[in-house]
Amino acid sequence: MHLEGSCHCGAVRFSLECPTPVPYQRCYCAICRKTQGGGGFAINLGGWAETLKVQGRRALGIYRARGPEHDPEGVSHAERAFCRKCGSALWLYDRDWPELIHPFASAIDTPLPPAPEHVDLMLAHKPEWVVVPAGPATAFAVYPEESLEDWHRRHGLYDGPPEEEA
Repeated sequence: MHLEGSCHCGAVRFSLECPTPVPYQRCYCAICRKTQGGGGFAINLGGWAETLKVQGRRALGIYRARGPEHDPEGVSHAERAFCRKCGSALWLYDRDWPELIHPFASAIDTPLPPAPEHVDLMLAHKPEWVVVPAGPATAFAVYPEESLEDWHRRHGLYDGPPEEEA
């Protein structure tokens, strides 16, 4: 699915092809909560890095989270892109998966398909004040085993190339 996104002030606009466009995962980790805010959680999608087109690169900033759970220097491999003018979180890139860009659903302007179910993850990091939304959802203290792609395939929602035949 072709996605278009932008920051709040319009200084940064971007597009990419996204085979996993359903916003079903709600992440409650401190990084997502504090850099995005929305409802105490953030929702990531998965797109092809090679298709990312950006207008307004000069307004982009990159944040790499710090903490003991990251690499030996205490800095995350993940780069969180944001607009330096308005602060909007835009996408995440991690060199461990160089083929992917994870745009934040909150930055997407294209209508997204509704999720048939939700997955709440990183609940071990959820503060007491955050109320997990009611409704059909699967909960995980940290990360689920199932990938974004596998979840989309299981629900017949994967919008990428078919699997190669063995």
